[in-house]
Amino acid sequence: MALKIQPLSDRVLVEPQEAETKTASGIYIPDSAKEKPQQGKVVAVGKGKKDHEMTVKVGDVVLYGKYSGSELKYDGKDYLIMREDDILAII
Repeated sequence: MALKIQPLSDRVLVEPQEAETKTASGIYIPDSAKEKPQQGKVVAVGKGKKDHEMTVKVGDVVLYGKYSGSELKYDGKDYLIMREDDILAII
């Protein structure tokens, strides 16, 4: 299924990873205590700006700031749309 969202300019569409449900020691984490994920997979990339070429590409796994991007729900899935500058690293 092809995603029909095309980010503009230097924007990137990221599918966040699922939040951890269990600690390393085996304790289950309730929904109210889960950390917001800061890692995700790039699913769509804009064309960039005239003086800025995009460095991330579709399929990259990236780290981003805790409060980066705007949340978006599309076809029952959660996504974040953010500027490429909000991405901290490619894993």
